[in-house]
Amino acid sequence: MSNKVIENLYYTKSEEWLKVEDGIGTIGITDYAQDQLGDIVYLEKIEKGKKLKQDETFTTIESVKAVSDVKTPATGEIIEANVKVIEDASIINKDPYGEGWIAKIKIENKDELKNLMSAQEYSEYRKE
Repeated sequence: MSNKVIENLYYTKSEEWLKVEDGIGTIGITDYAQDQLGDIVYLEKIEKGKKLKQDETFTTIESVKAVSDVKTPATGEIIEANVKVIEDASIINKDPYGEGWIAKIKIENKDELKNLMSAQEYSEYRKE
């Protein structure tokens, strides 16, 4: 099964994606990650207003197979959590890049985006 990679997103080696619009970053997990996890059953509640450093864990995802940390791809403050996925975590399996987004952060340092992978770099990384 080929895992979907979306252009114009940033990717991390820990399988998060980041979409940046006007200094706000939307965070989710990659198609590959949701595929590896299997049926996602639970997403830990996310603390709004929490300030995080790049690569810091801000929630956990539970699937029938494992519990995984979700890290923030950039330093910033959580301004919104996706209530829908907290109520029904299986949405992440169905639409990891759309309705299955997890949280939004106000990005503090745009320079950190250089530490992330582009869609092409991420695809290469996945092939290794």
